[in-house]
Amino acid sequence: MMKETLALGLIQTPLHWHQPEANRAMLEEKIWQLPPNLDVIVLPEMFTTGFTMDAPRLAEPMNLHTFKWMKQMAAQTGAALTGSYIVAENGAYFNRLLWMQPDGSFWQYDKRHLFRMAEEHHTYTPGQHRLVITWKGWRICPLICYDLRFPVWSRNQGLAYDLLLYVANWPQARQMAWEALLPARAIENLSYALGLNRVGEDGKGIAYAGGTAAYDFKGQALAHLGAEEKITTLSLEAGMLHQYREKFPAHLDADAFDWV
Repeated sequence: MMKETLALGLIQTPLHWHQPEANRAMLEEKIWQLPPNLDVIVLPEMFTTGFTMDAPRLAEPMNLHTFKWMKQMAAQTGAALTGSYIVAENGAYFNRLLWMQPDGSFWQYDKRHLFRMAEEHHTYTPGQHRLVITWKGWRICPLICYDLRFPVWSRNQGLAYDLLLYVANWPQARQMAWEALLPARAIENLSYALGLNRVGEDGKGIAYAGGTAAYDFKGQALAHLGAEEKITTLSLEAGMLHQYREKFPAHLDADAFDWV
């Protein structure tokens, strides 16, 4: 049964450049500043390092430090914990989102669209499969940063998900695109859409202006964190989503297609 209200904790924060241990310690302190009884806690893209191509030095195998830390945090908070970090597997590197639940069960999504302007496609291997998780009866589709620019990959065929969730390191220089595309994804997919971005400056001098935000199925803003470091919570209502889909079933007129 779908829980009527999904409670999320959002952590918009600067990141220590190339310092996984320091970032895990910092994020752990912030997690404990959130109220109890949340359903999901969302962290940024590459939350242990910042957005970097130095994968050979910073990548971890699965089941090592960050995996174990996420498992511990999920168990202690009782919330699902999600964010991406750099994983080494079978001789390849992945910008991998991990979805960790309190009982230790987990799912993973490897970033599909790699940001060629930073040569991410030369360092990392793209993911081949989209992920939809069911948690507390909510169907959630987690994606990563640059994926936001590709509506076909995000398309909610057959209303497969209720929440489209992006974790990001989206630079300030392209903040206008972030602000425009998040509500667009919500409107066209008859879904809640949430984007969690970082703030601060990375080790290459690239600035990030946050703008972590959530939108409802009409494109109305439910939360917007601005450009400052901030920790907050957000509640999404199942009843309002279902009522709107019944009154405005635009998905029934959507074009059918298959992903290649």
